[in-house]
Amino acid sequence: MSSATGKRIRLGRLIEAENSTCLIVAIDHGMTSPRFLPGLFDTGQRVQEAIAGGANVLMLGRGMAKAYAQHFRRQTSLAMMLTASAAGRPSGASITPIGSVEEALRAGADAVVVYVALAGEDEPEMISYLSRIGETCEFKGMPLIAEAEYPNAYQSLDSMSDALGPEYLKRNARLCADLGADIVKVNWSGDGKSFGEIIRACGKPVVLAGGSRIADLELLTRMAQARQAGAAGCSVGRNVFEHPSPRAMTAAISRIFRDGWPASHAHEELQSSVQAKG
Repeated sequence: MSSATGKRIRLGRLIEAENSTCLIVAIDHGMTSPRFLPGLFDTGQRVQEAIAGGANVLMLGRGMAKAYAQHFRRQTSLAMMLTASAAGRPSGASITPIGSVEEALRAGADAVVVYVALAGEDEPEMISYLSRIGETCEFKGMPLIAEAEYPNAYQSLDSMSDALGPEYLKRNARLCADLGADIVKVNWSGDGKSFGEIIRACGKPVVLAGGSRIADLELLTRMAQARQAGAAGCSVGRNVFEHPSPRAMTAAISRIFRDGWPASHAHEELQSSVQAKG
């Protein structure tokens, strides 16, 4: 059987055929955040709530994947991180390779994930690493999710957007697609028009990054605008695992992408769920 067949089968689990949706919850922030995030306490519970809310993909490192694999359902896919952030360096964070495609295959993953930060001194090395992973994924039949994001995921989106803007995201997303990414994760670019241009430039399924913790309605509005622009789904971390009800927030996002609900309706249901839980 060819590697192309394997990749096609795995992609079919990542992007649901019924609604062409990929709903990822990222709980990999223990490897990327410059400080420990309180939402990462009780990670097993967060995993269960995300799955119960409708996440069909969980983005994890090897340790958490091994620890909480028992909570996965038949339709739950693992997207295994192959990069971490060396966030404690005085000179600033640096993207650091931490795993291999072969290890992810042994772990039963349906995808590997590489964070792609451009515009820094290590851009040539970043491009070279992504290219090697893309080639290996093609050979092994493993889908590649590339995070075409701003260099610092923990600065405010507004400040990063002012410094680099949609043109940075457009260039990054297309580069990732050219080097073999099957799904590209992109920061919110500020409006639906510019986000749609990124999707067009990329030519691959695009998922919206959740980014820093923001108000629920603001997040859901971004999700609805991204869906309208053509996004295949989202990859949300802090806005799920730091939410008072990760299950309800995941379900609200699912309402938008799978059911086509407007943000206001999804927000109303979310508020009712949180109040009932409280």
